[in-house]
Amino acid sequence: MGIAAKRSQWLGVLVAASVLVLVDSKRARQPRCPLSCTCTKDNALCEGAGSIPRSFPPDVMSLSFVKSEFSEIPKESFIHTPGLHLLLFTANNLESINEDAFISLPHLEYLFIENNQIDSISPHAFRGLKTLVHLSLAYNNLETLPRDLFKGLDALTKVDLRGNHFTCDCKLKWLVEWIFSTNATVDQVYCKGPASHLDKSINDLEPQSFDCITTEFASHQSLKFESISVEAFFFENNQYVVFAQPFIGKCSFLEWDHVEMLFRTRYDDIDSTSTVICKPLIIDNQLFIIVAQLFGGSHIYKRDSSANKFIKLQGIDILRIRKPNDIETFSIDGESFFVIADSSKAGITTIYKWNGNGFYSHQSLHPWYRDTDVEYLEISSKPHLILSSSSQRPVIYQWNRTTKLFERRTDIPEMEDVYAVKHFQVESDLFICLTRFIGDSKVMRWDGALFREAQTMPSRGSMVFQPFAVGSWQYAILGNDYSFTQVYRWDAKKGEFVRFQELNIQAPRAFSPVAIDNRQFLVASSFKGKTQIFEHRIIDLSN
Repeated sequence: MGIAAKRSQWLGVLVAASVLVLVDSKRARQPRCPLSCTCTKDNALCEGAGSIPRSFPPDVMSLSFVKSEFSEIPKESFIHTPGLHLLLFTANNLESINEDAFISLPHLEYLFIENNQIDSISPHAFRGLKTLVHLSLAYNNLETLPRDLFKGLDALTKVDLRGNHFTCDCKLKWLVEWIFSTNATVDQVYCKGPASHLDKSINDLEPQSFDCITTEFASHQSLKFESISVEAFFFENNQYVVFAQPFIGKCSFLEWDHVEMLFRTRYDDIDSTSTVICKPLIIDNQLFIIVAQLFGGSHIYKRDSSANKFIKLQGIDILRIRKPNDIETFSIDGESFFVIADSSKAGITTIYKWNGNGFYSHQSLHPWYRDTDVEYLEISSKPHLILSSSSQRPVIYQWNRTTKLFERRTDIPEMEDVYAVKHFQVESDLFICLTRFIGDSKVMRWDGALFREAQTMPSRGSMVFQPFAVGSWQYAILGNDYSFTQVYRWDAKKGEFVRFQELNIQAPRAFSPVAIDNRQFLVASSFKGKTQIFEHRIIDLSN
């Protein structure tokens, strides 16, 4: 053999050897089947694994974990196995699935996580699984599922949630809505609670089955002054609140700031002496403020818009009104009135009427009774007044349309020591809240002839029990000097108030609801601390 032939032969041997080395090297670099797994050409089965292996042979399309020891599926567990079409976990000790656990699996169609101990799933656990058609979470320990868990899984045709312990409350309302809207088939799943849905099929529930809207009063603004009364009024297209400040002798006005979303000083104060009530009254687009004082007589002021100030219009008979304790405004047959409850021994609760130029005494009610409160209301479409007194039971007066005077009708039996009475209505039923300082304040219902007791609430230094409505919700708030102020909310099913929320207000004396800019507020006067403003917030428990 010649030298050239030998070189050619050696060169061929070297090339062949190099190819074998490259092939062996490539094989060496390819991921091998993990020690805890058994692999075939396109399938891997892992039993008793302590963790999820980071790599598998490249041709693996289905991967199963059985009797594994790891307790969670971590984030990005399968980013090195993007070719998976099927993934199964069964009979493991799994308890949770983390966020983005299955990210980078663009071909995954079947995901079975069954017969484990799963009780917690991240809201974004299944993010990115756009090709998933079958999902099973059957036979785990799930009591709820995070909202919108299946968002983005648009290819789903089958979901299996059987064998879990779902509490069908507001947190699961979204699932009911999803079942209604999805084209995927969902196997029958049953509620393990609450009692109202026990053993019912989630598939048969409707979104209307859930009452998930609740409310709260949240602190919005604190005002650095004490006050004994608060009144809200709307005048010249603006919302105002006026406070009586007894210690500095002022009626203080606040206006809603639509930019800052706060109540701010607007008008000049009305200076007075030992102010106890600042009552607004609007007649023919004129604003009057009735200022009740303990000393120096009470007065009526009128707003002079051209001069941008309040001017004193008239005084109130000091012989009749010696110790004013409450003022109520009302109109009957187009005529405007106000009544002042006088709590002195020598004073007389008196009704005043507007005559076009001023207010004059229209009627004096019973003298010598030391009235603490007066409430105007209609009973059977007829005007009435209820007077509360420290010396007798509440007295009911009825308007006589012939004499145009109030006449005593009856009293409320077995209700001594009532400080104030306020009324409210639920549908066609008329109720009153009666305030007692110590003991039990009460709610009473009109039965067509008498007010009868409907409910009692414990009073611990109470001087105000104020019912009010916000939208469709009816509340009553019982102020307490010696305890937290209690907010009650009407329960239509029970036909009574239920305890709803506690507020910390020092010596509360008056409450006034205010609606502005599609928001609802509750203003609370405080005799010994900061006057406070709370916002009524609506909370959706299904979010």
